[in-house]
Amino acid sequence: MPVRISWPVVVATVHPNLGGWAGGIITRKNINPWYESLKKPTWTPPKWAFAPIWTTIYCSMGYASHLVLRDSGSWENAALPLSIYGANLALNWAWTPIFFGAHQVKWALYEIIALWGTTAALGIVFYRVNQTAGLLIAPYLAWNTLAAALNYVIYRDNELNKSTVTIEETSEKSK
Repeated sequence: MPVRISWPVVVATVHPNLGGWAGGIITRKNINPWYESLKKPTWTPPKWAFAPIWTTIYCSMGYASHLVLRDSGSWENAALPLSIYGANLALNWAWTPIFFGAHQVKWALYEIIALWGTTAALGIVFYRVNQTAGLLIAPYLAWNTLAAALNYVIYRDNELNKSTVTIEETSEKSK
């Protein structure tokens, strides 16, 4: 018996990973020395955990988008949830170049707050169309919450150190 592949499911599930793979290239180029030099909290997840977690999240949100399109009955009915999904993906994919590529920890914090908001909205609108789709977004929201907290602590701890160094350097120069 031949295996039947549902291409809409495959495409929807793989699609979010495209930005994740691009972000992985940016991240790998900036782990050493930049990211390793940052002061991070003890509860920072280990580096090896990020790839499997993000792959799982991306596949889940992609599959959830397929469920929403399928159960909406038409593109027109799916316009709002899929628009929020598109905005969320754009924000998701933008965070890595801001944080790891440009080393703009403060701007990445602002961006991840917007990302968190669209992720919460995404879970709600997906749930209204298909409960499973909405529940598939819950781990993503939890991970975004952790990532936002981590981004904040990295910003707080490293910006304070940077400000202290700047003040000390300025004091020494004025002597």
